[in-house]
Amino acid sequence: MEPKISIIGAGSAVFSLSIIRDLCLTPNLKGSTVCFMDINQERLDAAYHLCSRFAAEVGATLHLEKTTDRLEALQGADFVINTALVGGHEGLRAGWDIARKYGYRFGGSLHIMHDEPFWNNFYQLQLFDSLIEDILAVCPDAWYVQSANPVMGGITHLARKYPQAKIVGLCHGFGEIYGIAKILGLQDREQLTFEIPGVNHFVWLTNAYYQGEPFYPLLDRWIETESERYWAQAKTHGSLRPKQIDLYRRFGVLPIGDTGSEGGGSWGWWYHTDEQTQQLWQEDPEGWWSRYFHATEQRVIEMKRISEDTSTRVTEHYPAEHSHESIIPLIESLACDIPRVLIVNVQNTGEYVPGIPRDFAVEAPAHVSKRGIDAIQTHALPSGPLNYALRDCVAPWNLELAAYNSRSRQALLDVILMDPWTTSEKQARALLEEILDLPQHTALREYYQ
Repeated sequence: MEPKISIIGAGSAVFSLSIIRDLCLTPNLKGSTVCFMDINQERLDAAYHLCSRFAAEVGATLHLEKTTDRLEALQGADFVINTALVGGHEGLRAGWDIARKYGYRFGGSLHIMHDEPFWNNFYQLQLFDSLIEDILAVCPDAWYVQSANPVMGGITHLARKYPQAKIVGLCHGFGEIYGIAKILGLQDREQLTFEIPGVNHFVWLTNAYYQGEPFYPLLDRWIETESERYWAQAKTHGSLRPKQIDLYRRFGVLPIGDTGSEGGGSWGWWYHTDEQTQQLWQEDPEGWWSRYFHATEQRVIEMKRISEDTSTRVTEHYPAEHSHESIIPLIESLACDIPRVLIVNVQNTGEYVPGIPRDFAVEAPAHVSKRGIDAIQTHALPSGPLNYALRDCVAPWNLELAAYNSRSRQALLDVILMDPWTTSEKQARALLEEILDLPQHTALREYYQ
C-alpha cells in the first residue's frame, strides 16, 4: 500500500519542492499521497501549486492534498515531516538586537546568538509536544521525521517524554563533506566513505576514505600546498576556511557543517572575541546572517513568482534531479524495505556516540530498513571535541529542557549564565527580562512565571 506523507509547515516552498522532487524521482514511492499542511494559506497555496506543476511536468504519479487543519493532515499518515518554524525569522532577529546591546556576539553563543535561541526554542518545543500528542492520538504508527530546529533539543526532549513514539531527526549539515571533497579534487561522491558523529550542529569527521585511501593525508597535502592560495583567491564563505583548519590542527579531526561554520553558532567563541580577531580568521558571521536572510527572502519571492507564472515550466527553474536530502531515502527504506545507511538524530541508548549521555540525542549513522532505524556505534570523539560537546551542547540543553519542563525562570536565567559572552548575573537578568517584555512574547512570559 502506498504511504501517506504529511508535511507540517509545508509553506516552506523550497523544502517542500525538494521533497516532491525526490519523491518524483523515486519509483518505489510511485502513487504516494502527500498532504501539505500550513497555517499560512497564501504560502501553502504557493507551495502546493508549484509542487503540483512540477509533478505533472515530470509525469509523476502522486496524490497531492493541502489543508490548514493539522488533524486532517494527520489522518491516515504513515510519515509526518515537521519543517515548521513558529514565528519565522522576525522573532529571532528581535531577540538578537536586544542581546547585542548587552554585549553578546556570534561565536559559540548557542542559546542566544544562534538560530536556536531560548526564546525561539520555547515555541518550537510547544509545537513539538502538541504535534507528537496529535500523532499518538490520530496515527500512532506513523514515523515522526523532524527537520525543524532545534533538532538536538527537540529529539532529546521528545524521546525522553514520548518513548512510545517513532521519532527521528534529520539534518543535512554532514553533507558539507561532499563539498570539501570537491575542493580537494575528489569528484566522485560514491567513492567517499566517512564517519561524522557528534550531536546535531556539532559533528566531527572522525574517519574518511576516498577510493579506499585515507582522507586526512589528502587534506594535509592540500593544507600544505593549496590552502594559502585558496584563501587568498576564493575569499570563501564556505568550506575549509582558516578557522576550520585551525580546529582540525587543534583536535586532529575536522569540524563539519554548523560546527565551525561562519554562520550557525560560529563556534568557537575565541575566534570571534572582537572584529580584529574575526578579520584575522576571515570570519564575518554578521555578514553571513545578512546574506542568509536576504537569500531566503529572495527564494520565497522567486518561488511565489514561478508558482503564479503558468507560462513557464517549473522544471526550467528547478531541474528534475535529486536534492541529496535524506528525507525521501529514509521514507523509501522504511516503507519499501530498501536497506541503506543514513545519518540520523536519535537518542543515544546504545552509546552510538561514546561519552554522550544515553538519554541525549546524538547524530550518527544508522541502518534503515522496514524493520526500523538501528543506529551504529561510532568511534569516540577525541577528548577535546567530546568535552566541548558536553559543556557547550549537552549541559545547556539539559538545563534548558529542565527549565521548560519545570517552567522555572531561574533555570532559564541559568542557561544564559552558561553563555560564553555572559560576564555577570546583572547582564544575564537584564537580557532575559527585556526579551520577556517584548509584546510578541506574552506566552513565553506567562509560561515562566
